[in-house]
Amino acid sequence: MDPIADMLTIIRNGCRAKKIEVTVSYSRLKTEILRVLLEDGFINNFTLDSKKKKITIMLKYAKNGESVIRNLERISKCSRRVYVSKAEIPYVLGGLGTAILTTSAGVLSDREARHKRIGGEIIANVY
Repeated sequence: MDPIADMLTIIRNGCRAKKIEVTVSYSRLKTEILRVLLEDGFINNFTLDSKKKKITIMLKYAKNGESVIRNLERISKCSRRVYVSKAEIPYVLGGLGTAILTTSAGVLSDREARHKRIGGEIIANVY
């Protein structure tokens, strides 16, 4: 029912199983969410299949073998949308984590949204 929640679950389960890479189906929104995760250093890389039917995500681990992503949770769901104004954008784990938002300027991290002074829908929190 919720392809974004499915992608987040696949990433979460892949990290727990110590997989090097996981594969999800393609969508433009998923690609933008992965771009934010890549920019904030939560994944190593992601590649699109030549037919653009699949996205392969390379997961990132610390030197001790522990996953960089400790928690990945969906905030805004199909049954309950969560919107925030520019003044209400949350600090995830005191600023150490990242909130991913969809805004009128596209998919942004909480830092980018605060810098551009725009609010939107909170998709997920990562730390």
